[in-house]
Amino acid sequence: MKAVLLTGIGKMEIADIPTPTIENDNDVLLKIEMVGVCGSDIHYYETGKIGSQIIEYPFVVGHECAATVEAVGSSVKTLKPGERVVVDPAISCYDCDQCNQGRDNTCRNLKFLGCPGQISGCLCEYIVMPQQCCLAVNKDFSLEHAVLTEPLTIGLYAVKLANIPKNADIAILGAGPIGLSCLLNAKLEKPNASYVTEIIDQRLEIAINAGADWGGNPNKQDIVKEILNRRPLGMDVVFECAGKQETIDQAIKILKPGGKLMLIGIPRTERVSFVIDEARRKELTIINVRRQNNCTPNCIVLITCGEINAEFMVTHRFNFEDTQKAFDMVAQYRDGVVKALIEF
Repeated sequence: MKAVLLTGIGKMEIADIPTPTIENDNDVLLKIEMVGVCGSDIHYYETGKIGSQIIEYPFVVGHECAATVEAVGSSVKTLKPGERVVVDPAISCYDCDQCNQGRDNTCRNLKFLGCPGQISGCLCEYIVMPQQCCLAVNKDFSLEHAVLTEPLTIGLYAVKLANIPKNADIAILGAGPIGLSCLLNAKLEKPNASYVTEIIDQRLEIAINAGADWGGNPNKQDIVKEILNRRPLGMDVVFECAGKQETIDQAIKILKPGGKLMLIGIPRTERVSFVIDEARRKELTIINVRRQNNCTPNCIVLITCGEINAEFMVTHRFNFEDTQKAFDMVAQYRDGVVKALIEF
C-alpha cells in the first residue's frame, strides 16, 4: 500500500509498505478515506519529537482520520465491511490502575496512533485498529466531521474537566482547531461571555463567526488590558490552546481569584513557568488536559444531533500526493489555515 513516510526533519516521501493484516480476533482493517493534519503531527515534522517521544525514521504520522471498514476479525460483531467509522486513536489496556480508575487517557500501557514507539500513523491507505477504537456512524455523518471528531473530543473533555460555572466568563487563547473545539463545546454550557485571542486574523474572524463574543490579536493590542476592561473581575476559566509561554502568562493575569487554567496546547519547549506569586495569591487551579478520555461517543452524538457543526474549520484540502504541501502550509500558518485535510 501507499504511505507517506517522515524520513527526516521537514522531509517526506511516498513509498510502498506492506498492507497491515488482521492478527487478532477483535481487529478491524480500515481503509483510510481522509486525514486531518494536527499540530502534534507538525511537531514531529519540524522537530522529530514531542518531549521524550522521538521519531526513528522512517515513520508514518497522523491520527485524525475517517475510514471505511474493509474487513473484521472473527469476534467483531458490531461492525461490518463498508461501514463508515470514526477512529479513536488511543488504545488503552483496560487493566492497569489508571484504566481501573476511569483514566483510560493516562493508561500505563497506552498506545496512540501515529506516536513514536507506539503505533504507526494513518497517513497511508490501510490501518488496523481494535474494535473498541472504531465507532460506526451513518452515511450522513460526513467524512469531514469524522476527521474533526478527534480534536472536537479534546475540546469536549477540556470543557468537562473545567466544570464551567453558571454565567461564567471564559477565555480561549489560541483559535486553531483545538481552541475552536473548546469554544464550540464551551458555548453549549451557555457562558456569560467568551473571549478569544489569536495572532492570525483569519482565524480570529472564524472564531467570532463561531460564536465568540470578543476577539483580539495579541500582536496588535494589549489583550490583557482589553479583556479586563470588559470584565474587571477577570475570567472564571481560561483555555490555553497555543502552548506558548506568553499565553500562559496572559492567562494568569486575566483569571480571577479561584479561577481555572486549562492547559491544552502542547509547548515546543521542555519547560514552562508561572508567575507563582500571582497564581498563588489568586489560588488558581491549573489543570493539564490529556487528550479525550472516553468522550468520543458523546461527541459523535453532539455532531449527529446538530448541537455541534464544525465543518467550517476545514479551510484547505490536499490530495494524498500533496501531503508535504499540506504540512508546510500548516507549519508556516499560511493562508489563514485552520484545518487542512488530506483526501484519499
